[in-house]
Amino acid sequence: MDKKSLAPLAAVFAISGAWDTIGAIMYIFLIGSGRKIDSPAIDPFYAVFIGSFLICFAYLQFLSAMNIRRYAFNVGCLIIGRAFYVIQLYAYMGLVRDFPRTLWYTGIVDGAFTLLYAFLAMRGGLGARDLFLPRRDAD
Repeated sequence: MDKKSLAPLAAVFAISGAWDTIGAIMYIFLIGSGRKIDSPAIDPFYAVFIGSFLICFAYLQFLSAMNIRRYAFNVGCLIIGRAFYVIQLYAYMGLVRDFPRTLWYTGIVDGAFTLLYAFLAMRGGLGARDLFLPRRDAD
């Protein structure tokens, strides 16, 4: 069986983990009412709460990148999650009056990661089943 290289997907997945780590640091230390970035207004508790999830996502991405073929399902999960975030962010910016546009650039970066995941997965020989339905290895 000729396996195509998933090294580019693994690299992008690890880089997106670094992006989420930066986001976690920003949410934990900079974002929240009364902090350096308080638009959109968010209680510091919830900012730290979001930051903790971003740390989990980053950890998941770093470790999944070590064996991307086995953990391709995690790529699919982040495709869904990032796509939902981008759609939600821009829907709120476009449809909710006075919704702050402070984090518009995150939608671009997360959208780019989502497209790269899908493109590099297909190029590496992974299909939708690999990404969205976990495979059970024979015991």
